[in-house]
Amino acid sequence: MSRPNTEPDPWRVPIIVAQIPDTGLHRKLEASAAERQAMAGLAGLREVLSAEAEFDVVPRSGGRVQVTGSVRARIGQTCVVTLDPIESEIEEEVDLMFAPEAEARRLADLIAEGQDDKEPPEVADPPEAIVGGIIDLGRLATDALFLAIDPYPRKEGVVFEAEVTAPDPEDHPFAALKALQDNKKGR
Repeated sequence: MSRPNTEPDPWRVPIIVAQIPDTGLHRKLEASAAERQAMAGLAGLREVLSAEAEFDVVPRSGGRVQVTGSVRARIGQTCVVTLDPIESEIEEEVDLMFAPEAEARRLADLIAEGQDDKEPPEVADPPEAIVGGIIDLGRLATDALFLAIDPYPRKEGVVFEAEVTAPDPEDHPFAALKALQDNKKGR
């Protein structure tokens, strides 16, 4: 789910793993206007009208942490057919396991090795890495939102119809040959 670190994260809500209580914690997040504007720019959207998330962060054995919850947003895009502005609702469920960085790398390598075998691997996806002892819930919410965006949004009820023109009977690959043949017959 991670995207490359080429741009700064527009929405940051870091959680220090060492400070997560044994009972876990619940977080409700809402992106500010500046964060939404940065998210829109990064995702190539006209605008992000709202973005909020709700997460349960629960410690698991072996230094792992499970994050479950949902991300909701209202985004402004442009219809690919009519070029009219449209708004879309996004609601995306999140259920991810995080593990210390070294373990996440080791499991990712094991899964990659298992892909060469004929049997499917036991674990479908490796856990996300806990980098620097922090899980960034804002980045997690942003990534979930970006993955849910329709890359080809259409205004409701709009269908792309290609312009169809009837073929000209005189316009075919052998029209020139037919014209030459007609000229010979006319002689």
